Amino acid sequence: MTLKKYSESRITQYFGENTFSIANMKERLAQGVYDQVIRAVRFHEELTEDVADAVAAAMKEWALAKGVFFYTHWFQPLTQLTAEKHDALIAYGPGGQIIENFTGSQLVMSEPDASSFPHGGMRSSFEARGYAAWDPSSPAFIMEGQFGKILYLPSVFVSYEGFVLDKKTPLIKSIQAVSVTATRLLRMLGYDDVSYVHPLVGAEQEYFLVDQTHFENRPDLRILGYTLFGARAPKGQQFEDHYFGAIRERVLSFMQELEIELFRLGIPVKTRHNEVAPNQFELATLPEDANIASDHNQLVMEMLRRVARRHRLAALLHEKPFARINGSGKHNNWSLVDSNGINLFEPGTNKRDNLRFLCFLLAAMRGVQRHGDILRAIIAGPGNDYRLGMHEAPPATISMFLGQELNDILQGLEQGNLDTKERTDEFHTGIPFIPRFPKDTTDRNRTSPFAFTGNKFEFRAVGSSVNIAMPNTIINTVVAESLHEICDAVEQRQREGQPLGDAVREVLAGTYQKAKVVQFEGDNYSSEWHEEARRRGLPIAAHTPAALDFLLTEDSLHLLESQGVLRREEVVARHRIKNEIYVNTVELELRIARSILRTLILPAAFQYQQDLSASVSGLAGILPADDLDLEVQRDYVHKISSRIQHIIRQLADLDRYNEELKSLALAEQARICAEKIRPAMLAVREVVDSLEERVDQYCWRMPRYWEMLSGL
Repeated sequence: MTLKKYSESRITQYFGENTFSIANMKERLAQGVYDQVIRAVRFHEELTEDVADAVAAAMKEWALAKGVFFYTHWFQPLTQLTAEKHDALIAYGPGGQIIENFTGSQLVMSEPDASSFPHGGMRSSFEARGYAAWDPSSPAFIMEGQFGKILYLPSVFVSYEGFVLDKKTPLIKSIQAVSVTATRLLRMLGYDDVSYVHPLVGAEQEYFLVDQTHFENRPDLRILGYTLFGARAPKGQQFEDHYFGAIRERVLSFMQELEIELFRLGIPVKTRHNEVAPNQFELATLPEDANIASDHNQLVMEMLRRVARRHRLAALLHEKPFARINGSGKHNNWSLVDSNGINLFEPGTNKRDNLRFLCFLLAAMRGVQRHGDILRAIIAGPGNDYRLGMHEAPPATISMFLGQELNDILQGLEQGNLDTKERTDEFHTGIPFIPRFPKDTTDRNRTSPFAFTGNKFEFRAVGSSVNIAMPNTIINTVVAESLHEICDAVEQRQREGQPLGDAVREVLAGTYQKAKVVQFEGDNYSSEWHEEARRRGLPIAAHTPAALDFLLTEDSLHLLESQGVLRREEVVARHRIKNEIYVNTVELELRIARSILRTLILPAAFQYQQDLSASVSGLAGILPADDLDLEVQRDYVHKISSRIQHIIRQLADLDRYNEELKSLALAEQARICAEKIRPAMLAVREVVDSLEERVDQYCWRMPRYWEMLSGL
């Protein structure tokens, strides 16, 4: 269909047409084979070679009918991006002729060269073998090129020695861990018909759009995806008129084409709107199984960039593309659902169901309290350092918001009084003909990093550019451990003769007593909270290198190892890799800043200074020496000259830091980057931005903020 035909069709007519979905599998596979695949995915059981052959044969016929020529195992290495190696669907036939071919062994595994992917010291650089192995729990999909289509097989990625080299494998293991412990708790409470539990995730993706021409004329945007310099635009977000404002025609056209592409890939886009900052927008999807949601969010980011280019736009996914206006996050909405479709964070309608709800609520609370440090570490990164703690993002200290009603219930529980009456408040606008509607049990706290929002938790500190696999891995894992702790404590009391209900209530009261230190219902932006967080002993890290060290605590290492998610060597390797990414990013910022200063900023300033000086010299020849106009111009030239001199001195400092980095070990490099280089770059930025406000437009060769953010 053409784009116009898609736009005129119902979404359900083409949703998932480029995806080898569950419906496709059911239609094309024998019932026994289909049942084995579904059971293997749900209960983490092994798939036989015969099943893989049958799936490959069905997938090949489906793909060839769609015009696919190549296939690839699509995986998520320990970089910032995804990876793929394309192979043609061909082989030699019996007579030496070329035939179309795709076997079960080809589906199950590919062998990309692993030597150039980050490994954090888990192997020697000459050990190149790595395996990308098909993940049947995430649907295969088709991406379209100009001259052909490619079948993408979502995959895990491991080394020859079995070390995990990707972000998907730990997520799948954490899903299994939380399913096992959550099912154990439910059966202990009498829910014997539950066979598994799975996390649901819905990601809200924030992004900026700028005109492609402006993007191409900014070296920092082209290389980094964010600006290193730029004076404040006269009109930013101070009028608060962009948020939920009318979507402009050019942007709406882009959004509609993007949504068609995502619907075809089976991605359930639900929401689009203008965000707070000018040229900032948001896209949100319906919640899906955590593994699929993670893959889909990677595709959302890729398609954002692709479709934007078709509209002569650039999509910026960085956490802070522009200074002095809001940055972008990726609110990660997480919940647990059992095999019967019951959301375990939905307050119940009877005492038994409410006890179940409180068990899972307090397991999440205990996990966040006990492992707030690793949650802080997993959202740390060079982009998020610019955003966390600013007025539009939660602070870098992890706390939890529950709301007044839950707060009252938990305080009562702590005192031995379990009152979980359901509220049925209605909201009335005061206008008779507007129907009443149910009122939420609590307001929203947009300053909280980890907030309960009715029947799920919203992890708001996740950065807009990151892969959500690891944040969800950690959430699953900390909750799995807490559920295990609750089960052990309840069973111990039962062995001592205590009735189940009394044992559960007593354990939950004790759990809340330990966990409530992480609960904060107020303004997380306030300076008073920062001091209070310190008094409570909550983990605080001012920047990425400090936060990453939380990965190496004994509690963090034991958590991930005991739940079967990552081995100690794999955690240590990730600590090293994330530090390397941080250092490489700051070093790249440093190089680009020095280049922009030398080749764009200073030449523009020198030219303008020269032109002003010539003007002053001309006036000096015809005006008295004490003429007021002459003094004003001389003062203006002096202001330009002093800023130029300041920049030259600061540039020398940046050059020195650049040389100093080369001789340091990684840990010291990271510290210098965070505590010296970035502050030095912010200092030179202040001078450059002040200079930009004074230099004539004809001299300044980079697009300015007011041009890039003045609408599309």
